[in-house]
Amino acid sequence: MQRPVSLLFGVHAHQPIGNFPEVLEDAHFRCYKPFLETLYRYPDFYFAVHFSGWLLDYLFKHYPQDMALLKAMVNRGQVELFGAGDTEPVLAVIPNRDRIGQIEAFSSKLATTLGQRPQGAWLTERVWESTVVPALADCGIRYVIVDDYHFLCTGKSTAQLSGFYTTEEDAHQLDIFPISETLRYKLPFSPANDAIAYLESLADQHLSGDEEQRRAAIYFDDIEKFGIWPETYQWVYEKGWLEQFIQGVLASPKIEPRHYHDYHATENTQGIIYLPTTSYIEMNTWTLPAESAQAYDDLIKESKAAGWYEQKKAYLRGGIWKNFLSRYPESNWMHKRMLALSARLAGLPDNQRTPDMQQKLYAAQANDAYWHGLFGGLYLPHLRRAIYNNLIELETMLDRCSPRETVFIKDFDLDGMDEIHLQNNTLQIITKRDRHASIVEFDAYPLHHNFGDTLQRQTEQYYRNVQLDGQISQGESDNPESGIVSAHDRVINKHIIHAADLKPDIHPRHLFVDSLNDTLINYRYITSDSGTIYFQSDNSQYPVEKAFSLIANRLNARYSFTEKSGSIFRTEINLAMPSCDGMGGRFIYQDDILGCFGQLLQLTQLNRITLDDDTLGGRIILSTSAPVQFNAQPHFTVSQSEHGFEKIMQAVTLQLEWPIQQHALTVTLEIHKH
Repeated sequence: MQRPVSLLFGVHAHQPIGNFPEVLEDAHFRCYKPFLETLYRYPDFYFAVHFSGWLLDYLFKHYPQDMALLKAMVNRGQVELFGAGDTEPVLAVIPNRDRIGQIEAFSSKLATTLGQRPQGAWLTERVWESTVVPALADCGIRYVIVDDYHFLCTGKSTAQLSGFYTTEEDAHQLDIFPISETLRYKLPFSPANDAIAYLESLADQHLSGDEEQRRAAIYFDDIEKFGIWPETYQWVYEKGWLEQFIQGVLASPKIEPRHYHDYHATENTQGIIYLPTTSYIEMNTWTLPAESAQAYDDLIKESKAAGWYEQKKAYLRGGIWKNFLSRYPESNWMHKRMLALSARLAGLPDNQRTPDMQQKLYAAQANDAYWHGLFGGLYLPHLRRAIYNNLIELETMLDRCSPRETVFIKDFDLDGMDEIHLQNNTLQIITKRDRHASIVEFDAYPLHHNFGDTLQRQTEQYYRNVQLDGQISQGESDNPESGIVSAHDRVINKHIIHAADLKPDIHPRHLFVDSLNDTLINYRYITSDSGTIYFQSDNSQYPVEKAFSLIANRLNARYSFTEKSGSIFRTEINLAMPSCDGMGGRFIYQDDILGCFGQLLQLTQLNRITLDDDTLGGRIILSTSAPVQFNAQPHFTVSQSEHGFEKIMQAVTLQLEWPIQQHALTVTLEIHKH
């Protein structure tokens, strides 16, 4: 008798820490709520689900009646819960002690809130490194799921990927299920009857080994595909795709929905395997620099046109997830700041460490703001801000327990260039000992905010697909019988984008990047004392001395000139203001509101101006010891998301300009909390 294929159906639900409330509300009502309500009506459709820890807390707080459906489905045995790190970190890039802490925290949360401790775990972005195996095993995780691509890279064929395999690391054992790429692209984008027919075709195939082994159809992917991705709410719920799919599965004698733990308990491993360091196949392109990514993308297109891509795609390797840390200095900076604070926290005596400290660290390890792709959030200022909010709050707590030196020098981001830290318990600046002598990070501890948190514009591989100067290109399907278009295949502009918006920056978007007569000044570090950092320009004709100092809530940048040359001096200050180009941020000059941060502003003979920000809950007062020409403009970058290409404001760029007609000029940034 023919045995039905075991359908192991799982979904992953996640929202980044720091996401906007309106986004969370929309996600719930277009996806999480209707998905749970639909599945609740079919108790015989067994499935697995992973809600990230932060999202689970949010949904229980704001939508308890909907989460009661989830709990009821757990209680009646319909749902299998999957674990992970509590704040959805990429486990491979955090210390092992934090891996164990994060996994255990989330497993305990699931046991407490939903009554089930997980045996399986979701790996964030399916990033696999064998180093994560011991932590998972030590926390009682028996199996994880990754893409079938991971297995193909070892030489396995698709026909061999109908069950789970076993790996080991440092005498720790873990089983691994391969997610079907075919199912990832079929569900829910192809018509339900096509998806059912494909699943039934799997039941007609025979395993190459033990004939008693039950073939598994393995699916585990983002729940957001079921309602949040473009076109999917209408397709999945209004047009009934999800119910049609469930009904088709339950009506088919060739398909049996099962839990992962049930399949794992009753079937045998298909053998030992050692997976390479990789993630899902789309990530291979995203992690590469633009030129390399274009070459890789072209190679894939050529292989598809020639007809050999599917057979040999495992040997067309791109980058790995950690490339984001070397590709984006801003990502690496956050990551190394996080690692340093993790080490400080681990070094505290047990009686000084608190759960609040631990939670701030874990929140700063959330993956979203560390990478960029179709779904990564590095380009989203509010997600980076959430990382820095938690890092700075944690640093404040640690300083109370174990005060730091006022100034210290160390290359903590491992780029070969020392950084100079200067702090006074109210403010902190970090400068690099490079030629720009600019401020990389500017923290206000009362506001838990880094004003240096911006993003330098660099060329991206997807730029060649952007439609310039107002042209709009769509990638949507107008044939409902063929399904809908995946977000991976859409090409659409959300905003009008011009060529200038894609031009890479010639210098970092830091604070106090200086030029003389339109030529960038090269500085060298001189020395630092308890309250001041000193630099000297390499310009022998018009030497410039530059000094940063902190006094209470004020940052002073003092420029000293040997002679009154009449040359034009300019300094650029890039400030991360949380309101960006929204109405909550505004320039206030002589008691008048002149506009928001997203507008151009020019003022002559300026001595003082206020940048007030409701989202920040504070303001910066910029003042100068002599009048200057003041220019302000928004700094935008172009990013790609599942909704298309969009311009995002990263910072407000201030340029102060003056002729050198005095021997010194001081620029002061004074920080106030509302």
